[in-house]
Amino acid sequence: MSAQESPSPSLEDALGYAFLDPELARTALAHPSWANEVDGSGGNERLEFLGDAVLDLVIAHALYAAHPDWAEGELTRARAALVNQHALAEVARTLGLGRHVLLGRTERRSAGEDKDRVLANCLEALIGAVFLDGGFEAAALILRRIFGSAIEAGGADGGRDPKTEFQEWGHAKFRITPNYETVGDSGTDDDAQRFTVEVRIAAETWGRGSGRSKRSAERAAAQAALARRDEHDG
Repeated sequence: MSAQESPSPSLEDALGYAFLDPELARTALAHPSWANEVDGSGGNERLEFLGDAVLDLVIAHALYAAHPDWAEGELTRARAALVNQHALAEVARTLGLGRHVLLGRTERRSAGEDKDRVLANCLEALIGAVFLDGGFEAAALILRRIFGSAIEAGGADGGRDPKTEFQEWGHAKFRITPNYETVGDSGTDDDAQRFTVEVRIAAETWGRGSGRSKRSAERAAAQAALARRDEHDG
């Protein structure tokens, strides 16, 4: 994306925000590995720093307002569950940020667009960009929308992913830990469906999924397994 281009409409739709200054969005999506190769800058690191502060304040305020009977310790634990790296990466995946992040060659080859660290930092940088572009309330509105149910739940589901959910169910139902096995690998770095993984409980396959990285393929397999679990328990 050049300095003159607008952010992808799908990204702005996911965020629920249209940037007045597209360059801010471009910088927020520029991972340091990309910036070092292209212009020698730090990429989105400064925006990440700013967005982290905005995120902490908004989530803390929202939890404070939503749970007036909670003590400081309960509020602190809930905030930590909502804003840790893995929880933020899961939100970023829901928004589809991995499709938009700009990565250097090495990060692309190692499926950086699906790494928790890259996605969490990108989300924080985008929040920082929205703050500079539209002000605090614009950033707060986005965060209240995408974290709304989790804030009301007190962070109970913060950081949970399909693998965690399926593992807990497998333990409770069968007293067995699900096992993930790679059953396919195209060997092509840029293949969005390079790895195929099956998740099994004992000898039974419960789900199958594909992705650019083994982690994303395992997550897809777990999601398929959860769908089957719902049918099984229904």
